[in-house]
Amino acid sequence: MQRGLKTMSKKTKVVLVVDDEDTMREIIQLNLSRSPIPITVHTASTGEEGVALYRMLREKGEKPDLVIMDINLTQWGTGSIDGVEATRQIMAFDPDAVIYGYTAWFTHGVEKQLIDAGAKQVIERTVRPSEFRKIVEEYLSSGE
Repeated sequence: MQRGLKTMSKKTKVVLVVDDEDTMREIIQLNLSRSPIPITVHTASTGEEGVALYRMLREKGEKPDLVIMDINLTQWGTGSIDGVEATRQIMAFDPDAVIYGYTAWFTHGVEKQLIDAGAKQVIERTVRPSEFRKIVEEYLSSGE
């Protein structure tokens, strides 16, 4: 799914959200739509779909500036790889990918697993939406 969120003269940033929960994907899209930075959000509901969508966007010249990767992508039974494995697979073909983990499983050693797989940062799912948006905006605006 694609949703253009802002139109401004600045270069539109591309964010890929990989989360197996429909509601979380929608909340993240809505949250990022409030950013002053123009952002196009693409979403995937499984790790496999996220890896394939990242590859396709990259091949089309629309490489995501940032990937928001959930850790527990197999909870609803539709995917077979978790966020750690999806991160490893993306990093294997694009070592320059920027992936931020996003998880409620923060205290279960998941942060280290995601960082070891190549994630640049891990955001705790319990952060306020405004704080989450600020973290994303800080990264997206750092390259301008």
